[in-house]
Amino acid sequence: MSIHPTALVDPRANLTDEAEIGPYAVVEPDVEIGEGTVIGAHVVLKSGLRLGKNVVVHEGAVLGGPPQDTKFQGSRSHAVVEDDVVIREFVTIHRSAHEDGRTRVGRGVYIMAYGHVAHDCDIGDGAIIASYAAVAGHIEVGAKAFVSGGVAIHQFTRVGELSMIGGGSKVNLDVPPFMTVDGVPARAVGLNSIELRRAGVPEGEIRALKHAYRVLFREKRALDDALGVLGHIERDLVGRLATFIRRSERGICRPRTR
Repeated sequence: MSIHPTALVDPRANLTDEAEIGPYAVVEPDVEIGEGTVIGAHVVLKSGLRLGKNVVVHEGAVLGGPPQDTKFQGSRSHAVVEDDVVIREFVTIHRSAHEDGRTRVGRGVYIMAYGHVAHDCDIGDGAIIASYAAVAGHIEVGAKAFVSGGVAIHQFTRVGELSMIGGGSKVNLDVPPFMTVDGVPARAVGLNSIELRRAGVPEGEIRALKHAYRVLFREKRALDDALGVLGHIERDLVGRLATFIRRSERGICRPRTR
């Protein structure tokens, strides 16, 4: 274990021998830090935080802080950051607002400088949250989704897997998986084809998703009718897209109308 002499580490924190704590860092009681995790200078780790293995936390981040919820009464809760996550400068992640609840940041997530993840969010494995993005409370971000810089996402919104939100967008409806949305308010602008290929999605699946996009957003069908058509497309990702839309409570981002 390597702890800089200027760091303040509460003896009730649980650190593995392989952890590194940088200058002037503060580690409160009831914090767990996994092996190989590196904590940069001036980082503050608040009670209830759980850091997995090989997490890298850069300077000035504050993790596990109490939720910004006026109804919060000090319940015991957690923020969980899983293995291989990178957290850049001045990121904030808040713990759950509910007794024994948790905010979760999944494996391999990358959160860039000044990003904010609020209470009770669930950030899927491999997602990227770019600088200055604000992810409000109770938001689900799917695996390998990309939230661009300066994005603001409304509470209780869902962001589908392998989707992309354009920079500076205001998101107040669910973002369908595999799609790109952009604008204020955010609206669907196409399939996230580049990231689908980077993720190794077969071309047959991508073609089926392109067809699904046309059915949903170009053929001027009622949503129930469009979902009925999607039900006859025997492709895994189209099925996941349809299931996501059927489960939407807020409604989904659709193309802009003129």
